[in-house]
Amino acid sequence: MLKYKVNLKHNARRLRKEMTDSEKKLWSRLRGKQIMDTQFYRQKPLGNYIVDFYAPKAKIVIEVDGSQHMEEDARQKDVLRDKYLKNQNLSILRFNNLQVLQELDSVVEVIYQEVKGRM
Repeated sequence: MLKYKVNLKHNARRLRKEMTDSEKKLWSRLRGKQIMDTQFYRQKPLGNYIVDFYAPKAKIVIEVDGSQHMEEDARQKDVLRDKYLKNQNLSILRFNNLQVLQELDSVVEVIYQEVKGRM
């Protein structure tokens, strides 16, 4: 596992309790090693960040973005976050809430293909 700032642990626990509808829906398809027997963690601290979903074996991070990620300030923060994660040799998949809620099977297929390609 990658190291993380200990003070993020409390926030990660809170985020797990307060998942969005789209995060809950995607989690129902990621939990329990449903994709190629790969373990995913939700709201996982990595470095200075908390990622929505993380599969350490495949080195994949999945982010489910709400509309606030379209704002300039948030986009700039996402760029810095993605740069850090890529420097850790992680692949980042980003989906927006509507994609997850309306096209879940397609989202899961993209994740499956990424896991398959990184194993």
